[in-house]
Amino acid sequence: MTEKPIQLTLTAQTYGGEAIGRYNGKAVFVPFALPGEIVRARIVEERKNFSRAELLEVVKASPERIAPKCPHYTRCGGCHYQHLAYADQLTAKTEILRDQLSRIGKIANPPVKQIVASPLEWNYRNNIQFHLDENAKLGFISAVADPAQPDSTLSVLPISECHLPEAALNELWPTLEFEPGAPIERVSLRAGDELMLILESDQVETPEMELESDISVVHLLEDDTIIMAGDDYIIIEVLGKPFKVSAASFFQVNTVMAAKMVEHLLAVLPVSQKTTLLDVYCGVGLFSAFFAPRVKKVIGIELATSSCEDFGVNLDEFENVELYEAFAEEVLPELKEYADIVILDPPRAGLDRAVIDALIQIRPETIAYVSCDPATLARDAARLIAGGYRLKQVTPFDLFPQTYHIESISIFES
Repeated sequence: MTEKPIQLTLTAQTYGGEAIGRYNGKAVFVPFALPGEIVRARIVEERKNFSRAELLEVVKASPERIAPKCPHYTRCGGCHYQHLAYADQLTAKTEILRDQLSRIGKIANPPVKQIVASPLEWNYRNNIQFHLDENAKLGFISAVADPAQPDSTLSVLPISECHLPEAALNELWPTLEFEPGAPIERVSLRAGDELMLILESDQVETPEMELESDISVVHLLEDDTIIMAGDDYIIIEVLGKPFKVSAASFFQVNTVMAAKMVEHLLAVLPVSQKTTLLDVYCGVGLFSAFFAPRVKKVIGIELATSSCEDFGVNLDEFENVELYEAFAEEVLPELKEYADIVILDPPRAGLDRAVIDALIQIRPETIAYVSCDPATLARDAARLIAGGYRLKQVTPFDLFPQTYHIESISIFES
C-alpha cells in the first residue's frame, strides 16, 4: 500500500460512487471525485487488478462540481453525489446503468429509457438507520478509516445533521439519548401514519431509554419483536392504499418513488382478468395489492415471516391471492401452475440460478425485474436472454438521490 500521495487524472464515473483513474497502469477508484478532475489521493486498499484511494485534494475541479450541502460529506458513508448537481446525478446513473448492462450483460445498445427523477432531492427517506459511537451518540459508519489508524475497521461517525430523512424523522432523531454501553446494535426510525423507533440487538435485555415523544418503540431481536410502546407496525400509504409495515418488514424507503414504480408497472404490464401473475420476493404486497383487482390470480412468494404476515393483512380483501412463505428457488421449480406475468423484486444479490432456470421452464410471456443493483441485474439479464427472452426496456428510478444506488425496472418478453 502506497503511503505517499499520488496524483491522478480521472476518466469515468463508476458504479459505487467512485471515479476511476490509472496509476502505473493500474485502475484506481477514488470516491467523491468526478471524471475530468485531477486529484491527489492516497491508496488505502490494494487488490490484484485495482486499487482504492482516499481523496486528499482536488487539484483541478470538474465544471460540474458543486459545494455539498452537508458538513459531514466525504466523512460520512451515507451520500456519494452531493458534489454533483441533481440533474447531473441522474445523467451519471443512467450512463452507469447502461454501461453495466453492456459490459457485464454483454447487451449491445441496451434499451435504457429516461430515468424517473425523484420529486424530492432531499428529505425523501421514510426509514433511517443509525449506529451508536463509544459515547452512545447517533451516527453513521464512516466513509474511510481513521488516517491515524489506516488498518483499523471503519468507525461510527457521530453526526449533527442529515438531509435525507423525511422532515418528521429529522425532528425526532436529534432528541434521542442513550446511555454509553447500551445493548443496542442499531437504531432505526420509520415514518408512516405515525413514527416508529426500532432498537435492534442480539441481547434479550430490553434497552432502557426515556422518550417524551408519543411514538411506537420496538425492541427487535433476531427471532422476536418486543413492543416497548405503541404498536409494532406503522401504516404507509401508496396511491391511496394503506400498507401495514411491521418493524421487521422491508418497504421501499422512498414512498413517492414507490408509487411511481407501481404506476409504471400498471402501465407496461399487459394484464387482464385472465392473467395469472406471480409476484416473487413480494414483501408486504406493494405490487400484488394493485394487481390483484386487475387479474384472475396473484401468487406471492416471500421468505420473511414478518413480511408474509403483513402481506396477509394488506391483501386480505382479495379472494384470488395465494402466498408461499419459502425461498423462491424452492417454490418455483415445484410450481405446477402457469404464470402469464412474473414480477421479480430480489435483494441486492439478484436471482439465484435455480430461480432463472425455473422461470425459463415456466416461460411466462412477460417478466418485470425490479432491481436495486445494476451489476446483478446485468448478470441475470444475460442469463434470461440466453434462455430465450428479449430485453424490451429498462427504466431507471431514482429512489436514492445523493447516493450511488440505482433502482430500475426491466421488462423481458418471451
